[in-house]
Amino acid sequence: MEPQHPRQRAGMGLASKGGCSQRPRIRHPVERLDRQTFSFHFRNLRFASGRNCTYLCYQVYPCHVELCFLSWFRAKKLSSHEQYRITWFLSWSPCLSCAEQVVAFLKENRNVRLSIFAARLYYFWKPDYQHGLRILRHQRAWVRIMSFRDFKYCWKNFVYNQGMPFKPWKKLRKNYQFLVAKLHEILGISATKRHRLGDLTTGVYFLTDMEARSPRSRSRNTMNLLKTNIFRQQFGNQPRVPQPCYRRKTYLCYQLKQLDGFTLDKGCFQNKKQRHAEIRFIDKITSLNLDPNQRYKIICYVTWSPCAACAGELVDFINGQDNLSLQIFASRLYFHWVKVFQRGLQQLQAAQVSVAVMTRSEFEDCWEEFVDNQGMPFESWDKLEQYSESISRRLQRILSPSNWNNLEDSFRDLRLGSPSPSSLRSDSR
Repeated sequence: MEPQHPRQRAGMGLASKGGCSQRPRIRHPVERLDRQTFSFHFRNLRFASGRNCTYLCYQVYPCHVELCFLSWFRAKKLSSHEQYRITWFLSWSPCLSCAEQVVAFLKENRNVRLSIFAARLYYFWKPDYQHGLRILRHQRAWVRIMSFRDFKYCWKNFVYNQGMPFKPWKKLRKNYQFLVAKLHEILGISATKRHRLGDLTTGVYFLTDMEARSPRSRSRNTMNLLKTNIFRQQFGNQPRVPQPCYRRKTYLCYQLKQLDGFTLDKGCFQNKKQRHAEIRFIDKITSLNLDPNQRYKIICYVTWSPCAACAGELVDFINGQDNLSLQIFASRLYFHWVKVFQRGLQQLQAAQVSVAVMTRSEFEDCWEEFVDNQGMPFESWDKLEQYSESISRRLQRILSPSNWNNLEDSFRDLRLGSPSPSSLRSDSR
């Protein structure tokens, strides 16, 4: 197959993203793949024929600068003071020869970490190729089978998709589960160990033995994903509960990330008796003992905006964590007409906590990250965008400077002896 030449696109470069064929004569990566090429070569068949080329889509994440692909790294002489993470999306998993070269590179460059996402396993029934995957795992390389979310990400970032959304092919989910089971078998990961480290079918990375023992890796969350009907019922932003009626409860889904976007931990909490989801979330993050010298970003998706008491707890928490930035996206506003709850939202804004209303983009991300969606794409309900815009306008009025003229009245609403926010919302939240 002749090399594909990148099309000219404004603002795009080859330094941090690219794709290349395995043939040695192809020296320069293409910027993006054609849709037909991606759909044909990345289809996750159990046994594939007529696919004699291997395509690798990659991203390089240095701390401050973007470097070219792995083959250029030795020539570039990586800085020993920087930490690098490389992410590969492969149509075939590496052969033994390539795996050995990757292992040699990682031994030479201890400050580089590699994540490999493979659409298919190459000759997975042959011992030599199985050995290649095992030595990768033992040398700090994460090997994973591409899921629906990974295909979608690859389609968005490495394919000339012409604005077309990614459409999963037949048996994508079934083949994914088959390949995950085979990879576990090759790497000797037992069912017990998969449960402890996180099952790949939930979209969570598995770790090497060395990484599993490290404090940083223990922060990974092996949460149970939300059922699709629970997500639609509880995160729906309709002003009235759709029929049949049900109780709207508080769910909080969070992602803890490094500033480069790498997810360290994620989970989902629900209110319990005398303990709201926000407080449970604070307890969880506190228990991780994050490095105070490293900066982190936390994104929270909540069904209801925080009550006044929880808003105060979040403010106290974030004020004591200078290395954390917190973003809160709410599907609905809780008692938005009551001053004490308005004051809670204003306190969050004053503490540099970003408070916003979930749009389709946030609902879609929450669906992909926290829902057992069985590989199905997110489908919005009727008037989702209209409801989101209406709730957003309401929030902006609450957070506007003109509303801060009534702060003294808001403080008086917090006087001792009045009903507590927890008891006020116990029946509906």
